[in-house]
Amino acid sequence: MSTGQFRRLRRRSPSSLTAAPQAVPGSRPISVAVTGGIGAGKSEALAAFARHGAATISSDVVVHELYDEEQVRSALRERHGGRVFASDGSVDRAAVGALVFSDQDELLWLERLLHPLVMARTEAWREQLASSPHPPALAVNEVPLLYETGSEGRFDAVVAITVPRELRALRAGERLDEREQRLLPEDEKFRRADFAYVNDGSLDELEAFVADVVRTLSTA
Repeated sequence: MSTGQFRRLRRRSPSSLTAAPQAVPGSRPISVAVTGGIGAGKSEALAAFARHGAATISSDVVVHELYDEEQVRSALRERHGGRVFASDGSVDRAAVGALVFSDQDELLWLERLLHPLVMARTEAWREQLASSPHPPALAVNEVPLLYETGSEGRFDAVVAITVPRELRALRAGERLDEREQRLLPEDEKFRRADFAYVNDGSLDELEAFVADVVRTLSTA
């Protein structure tokens, strides 16, 4: 695909969307997942959704917050002792990353610890939005491992942000090779998504794509 080109994939009928086109008291927001590979621009897309009036949350940010929870800290301490804690007592996320991405068993252990907690927190966030006096039309969640964890069924629509590997490598640096092997291929994410965008253009083009997705879902 050429720079900035995108295509829309409507795999679900409009009747399957569970929220009203416009936010009204008592309505449930349409739940949207934004996913994609490392360095694809998911965070930029999430920010664009926020600018277009969607409520947004990032699973990566939730994970960072969970590292401050005693439940997670205790589990890490029991598993790894002081190796993953900084001198001030906080979790050293860089140390955790270096440990788990060099050991598949440790990565699986950490995912089993964190994923249920992330899911519970994001589900609570969605329920809070739905019960608010004036809920937003869209609730958008950045989920890097959406397909890898089988979580796509939790959402009304999926947006995949992809980019050629050489550009992702430039953006992500050394992180790409060590983390990409276990991820679903980019073209498979593109094929399975309801909306997909090749993010090798400008920020304005990404903004236009997000605006189009918002318009489409808001009139479904």
